[in-house]
Amino acid sequence: MTGTATTARTAFVPPTRFAVPGRIDAGEAAAEWQTATLTEIRRETPRAATFRFAVPAWAGHLPGQHLMLRLTAADGYVAQRHYSIASAPDRSGHIELTLDHVEGGEVSGWFHTEARPGDQVQVRGPLSGFFAWPGDRPALLLGAGSGVVPLMSMVRHHRERRLSVPLRLLVSARGPRELIYADEYGTETTPVFTRTAPAGVPVGRMTAAHVAPLLAERPDGGWEAYVCGTNAFAEHASRLLVAAGQPVDRIRIERFG
Repeated sequence: MTGTATTARTAFVPPTRFAVPGRIDAGEAAAEWQTATLTEIRRETPRAATFRFAVPAWAGHLPGQHLMLRLTAADGYVAQRHYSIASAPDRSGHIELTLDHVEGGEVSGWFHTEARPGDQVQVRGPLSGFFAWPGDRPALLLGAGSGVVPLMSMVRHHRERRLSVPLRLLVSARGPRELIYADEYGTETTPVFTRTAPAGVPVGRMTAAHVAPLLAERPDGGWEAYVCGTNAFAEHASRLLVAAGQPVDRIRIERFG
């Protein structure tokens, strides 16, 4: 898409790649189903938890990629879902997923009510290279709710590798209790609270006042922007970026809902 920021404000349709089966970027190993053994469950918020799995033959991933997870019931019923990988790439043979407890969700419901360490599921991946960030360029990350999950993989990767390339994160949540990974954020992160906030912190949607100062930093090579959240958030955040001067072709979006 071409055009100036002015015209983009009124007619902007952000480029989007959805997580779909078949977008495999790690060779033949990513196409194989592997057994993942649940080893740990960590509560993040009242409705979100992180599930750590041992996957000995995991081929590795890039921050921002996702996987397909398969559950098989005793009667043979199979359910498959795509989930972003929350953990940074490493060689430990472990990966982490952070899942919201979705009302009526058969897979997330099982994880939040039935799953215990030692349970096994099947996983395939990593999938999709479009939203991946290998750590080679400045990254400006905007997420809301569980949309922060793939972005946190990027933050963790940045810290663990001690990368010098600039990285900034704007994360939106209803309130402090709903802020996933609240204890992990550092100076790279600005939280935005839409319903309740600590004393002295404004309440409201993400605005140009949050985005424009980051665009004004202008790191060498410019920002690669990553947006993840609901359809409404993705549209809103993308428009803020374009209005602040971010090139449309340097905005990568994953959306859900």
